[in-house]
Amino acid sequence: MPYDLTNYLVIGISSRALFDLSKEDDIYKEKGLKDYSTYQIQYEDSILNPGAGFNLIKGFLHLNELVPGKRKSEVIIMSRNNADTSLRIFNSINHYELDISRAALTSGRPLAPYLKAFDVDLFLSADEDDVEAAIDAGFAAGLIYCNHNYEHSKPQEEIRIAFDGDAVLFSDESEMIFQEKGLEAFLENERKNAQKPLPEGPFAKLLKTLSFLQQQFGDNSPIRTALVTSRNSPAHERVIRTLRAWGVRIDEAFFLGGASKDGVLKAFGAHIFFDDQDTHLRGASEHVPVARVPYRSKK
Repeated sequence: MPYDLTNYLVIGISSRALFDLSKEDDIYKEKGLKDYSTYQIQYEDSILNPGAGFNLIKGFLHLNELVPGKRKSEVIIMSRNNADTSLRIFNSINHYELDISRAALTSGRPLAPYLKAFDVDLFLSADEDDVEAAIDAGFAAGLIYCNHNYEHSKPQEEIRIAFDGDAVLFSDESEMIFQEKGLEAFLENERKNAQKPLPEGPFAKLLKTLSFLQQQFGDNSPIRTALVTSRNSPAHERVIRTLRAWGVRIDEAFFLGGASKDGVLKAFGAHIFFDDQDTHLRGASEHVPVARVPYRSKK
C-alpha cells in the first residue's frame, strides 16, 4: 500500500534553505551550470554547513521521536539540482542524522507542480520564482533569508514559529486598504467589521494544522506559535475573533502598533518568522531566521 503523506505535516524545503550553499550559488551565477556541477561532484564528500532553515527542520523531525510509532511530520528535499549533483546534499543529511529520505530533483525545472504530488503543507526556498509560484498555486510558502550566523547546536525540544497577520495568516484585503487609503481608513474598516472573521491568508491552513498537532500533545506541546503584528487597538479585536472562529490556539500575541518586531522575535526565540514586508524582515533576520511571504500574482 502506498505511503500516505496526507497523514503528516509535510514540509518541502530546498537544499539552499536547509544548508549553506551560498558559495555554490555564486559559482552557478558567475560561471554557469557546468562549473557548478563539477564543483558539487568534486566536493560531494565535503559536508555542508547548516542553513537558515536547519533548526526548524530539526525541530519538526524531533516531533517523530516523542510518541513511539506515531510519526507527525515528513520533510521532502525539493531542489532544482539533478540526481548527479545531489549526493553532497544526501551526504550532509546523513552526517547530521536528519530523518529525511524523500526528494524531488528537477534538473532546473520549476518545483511548484510537484507540491501537490507530495501533499506539501509548507514550502521553504531561497529561490523567489519557486516561492512565488507556490503562493500562486495556493500553498503556504516563504522565501527564506539565508543568514548563517544562528546557533545550530542548541536542543530542539520546542519549535517556535512566529507569524505576521495581514497577508500571511489573513488575506491582504485589510492590508490593501491601509496601503491605498491610509491608517484611518484601515482602522475604520476594522472597527466596522470587528465581528466579521478575516478571510484566510496563505498560512491559515498551516496554522490550523499546527494547532491540531498542539492539541494532540495536550498541555506539553513541543510547538509554540506567536502572532507578531503591526496592528494595535482597536484593530486587535477582529484578529482575536477571527482566531476564535477558526478554533485556533495561538500561544503568544503581540500587537505592536508599528513598533519594531526585532526585539519581540529575539525574546520569543523564533525558529522562523513569516512576514510579507521586507522592512520588518531585514532587522529581524539579524536575530532569527525569517521568510518573506510574497503576494499572489495579479492575473
